[in-house]
Amino acid sequence: MVQNPPDLRPDRANARLERDLSTVRPERQPTIGMVSLGCPKALVDSERILTRLRAEGYGISADYDGADAVIVNTCGFLDSAKAESLEAIGEALNENGRVIVTGCLGAEPDYVTGAHPTVLAVTGPHQYERVLDAVHAAVPPDPDPFVDLMPASGVKLTPRHYSYLKISEGCNHKCRFCIIPDMRGRLASRPLKAVVREAEKLAESGVRELLVISQDTSAYGTDWSDRPSKAPILDLARELGQIGIWVRMHYVYPYPHVRDLVPMMASGGILPYLDIPFQHAHPDTLRRMARPAAAERTLDEIAAWRAACPEITLRSTFIVGYPGETEDEFQTLLDWLDEAQLDRVGCFQYENVAGARSNALPDHVPDEVKAERWARFMEKAQAISAAKLEARVGRRASVLVDAVDSDGATCRSAAEAPEIDGNIYVDSGFESLSPGDLVEVEIDEASNYDLWATRI
Repeated sequence: MVQNPPDLRPDRANARLERDLSTVRPERQPTIGMVSLGCPKALVDSERILTRLRAEGYGISADYDGADAVIVNTCGFLDSAKAESLEAIGEALNENGRVIVTGCLGAEPDYVTGAHPTVLAVTGPHQYERVLDAVHAAVPPDPDPFVDLMPASGVKLTPRHYSYLKISEGCNHKCRFCIIPDMRGRLASRPLKAVVREAEKLAESGVRELLVISQDTSAYGTDWSDRPSKAPILDLARELGQIGIWVRMHYVYPYPHVRDLVPMMASGGILPYLDIPFQHAHPDTLRRMARPAAAERTLDEIAAWRAACPEITLRSTFIVGYPGETEDEFQTLLDWLDEAQLDRVGCFQYENVAGARSNALPDHVPDEVKAERWARFMEKAQAISAAKLEARVGRRASVLVDAVDSDGATCRSAAEAPEIDGNIYVDSGFESLSPGDLVEVEIDEASNYDLWATRI
C-alpha cells in the first residue's frame, strides 16, 4: 500500500497545514483532524472533504489534541492495507476518541465496527455528503463569513507546486485480484469542462505540475452515452496540454488509442511519461488474472511509443507469485523485462484480498517462493534502472524543485513522478531556489534510482 509520507499527514503534526489553515482561528471554531491513507485517489478525496469542511467554518487540526473529531480515510485494497487502516483507526481512537471512518475500508462497515465498535460513523469511498453528515452530527458547524475564506484551489495535502487531478471514479475491468470495482463501483468520468476548469484554477493558484489520476485513465469518458469522440482522454489531454504547466499521466491502461497520446508528448503538450500497470508478461498468468494476454504486442507498442517519442519514460507495476505462477512463467516475465527495458518498475508479492476471485484459484505460491521471486525481479529491475540513469550522466534537464534544505535541493525532471520515482539532487548553487522553481541542470552522477546534478 502507498501511504502518504509523514510530512503530508496531518496526524503527524503537519506544520505547513497548521500554518496555512490555522493562522486565524477563533477559539469557538470547531476543528477536525484528518488521517489520509492509501493511494493518490484517496488523497484527493481527503482534500475534497477538508475543502468542504473548511468552507463550512471548520478549522483543520494538525494533531489529535487540537481536533474535536478525527476522520480516518482508509485503504482496503490488500489485507496488509486493511491491517494498517485498522491500526490507524485504533491510534486515532486512543489519542482522540471521536473517530469517523471513510474510504475503501468503509465499504465493509461490519469489518470496521467489529474491530472498533466505538467509531462514530463509517462511510464508503467518495461518499462526501455522508462524511459531512457524520461530522455535523459529531461536531456541529459554526461558520464565520469573516474568517472562512477558501482559495480557489481548496485545501491541499500535497506541496503547493503540484497537485493530483482525479478525472474519474470506479473501474469497468474485472481483474481477479482486484476488488476496486466492488468498493468504488463502475467507471464514472467527470465532465471534461469540470476537469479542465479545476486544472486551470490549480494553475492560477501556483501549481506547476498536474498528476492525472483515476483507476483507468485511458478509459476516461468511455462511459458517456453521447461522448464527442471514441477516446475522450485524447480530448482532455489536448485541453490540459494548453494550460502551460507540467501534465503527467498515471494509471494508463494500454488501449490502442494510447499511441495517439504519444505524439502530444513528443510535441511538449504533456510530459513524455506513461505509468502503465502491465502486471505480468506470461499469457497464461495474465489470463488467470483476467488481464489482456498479448505480451508480444505490448512489446511492439512500447517500441512504437519510443519511436514516436524517444524521450518517453515508461513506468509500470507487476505482481509476482500470483496463484499458479510456475518458474517458467516467472522466467518469461524476467525475459520480457529484459526486452522491454522499462525505466521505472514497481513489484508486489501477491496477497489474497477478501472478496477477490483470485483467492479461489488453485496452486497458490508459497510465501518463501514469492519472496525469492520478488528479490530476483527487483535485482533485474534495479540493474536496468542503474544503466538507464548512468546513460543520463552528462545530459541537461529541466527540473522542478520539490524541497530545499541546508544540504541542497531535491528536484525532479519530466522522467520522475513525486513519491514513487527517484530524485535529482542539486548540492551547489541551490541557495536561491524555492519549491516550485523550474531550473536547468546538468546531470553529473547516477546511482541505482537517483541522480545528482549541477545547476547551470
